[in-house]
Amino acid sequence: MLDEQAKKTLLRLIPHGIYICGVRDGEELNGFTASWVMQASFTPPLVVNCVRQDSRSHAMIEASGVFTLSFLEAGQKDLAQKFFKPQRRNGNKFEDVEFYTGETGCPIIKDSLGYVECQVVGSVKKGDHTVYVGEVIAAGVHREGQPLLLESTGWNYGG
Repeated sequence: MLDEQAKKTLLRLIPHGIYICGVRDGEELNGFTASWVMQASFTPPLVVNCVRQDSRSHAMIEASGVFTLSFLEAGQKDLAQKFFKPQRRNGNKFEDVEFYTGETGCPIIKDSLGYVECQVVGSVKKGDHTVYVGEVIAAGVHREGQPLLLESTGWNYGG
């Protein structure tokens, strides 16, 4: 028998970094706050990025097969919060955020620790998220610093 409270408590103990996932479909750009991310392979370099299936960004990754992850620094909670709301409710999330596009054409946050650009090489659709496996095709470091962690924000995404 599943103890719902125990499940929620324990799953929320899994540590997560906070990233801005940049996506594109043609000329349309979007971004969202991602926390279910991890490295999955050295050779080739692979990352896993879990994306909610009912989001516009999910549809954009499905169409383009690419995404970026901008690594946020501790103290950038406000920036992360800006990208939580869906685009249809929030409008252009990049309106007052400096960014540039990389090899994939996806947005990269200028004021981040750095980024990886990924080409989707696999996916698993189960539950309410799709697990995308992205091969890192480009990366860059903007500066050194400590990463923003979910536990430091007081937010819960999991359980």
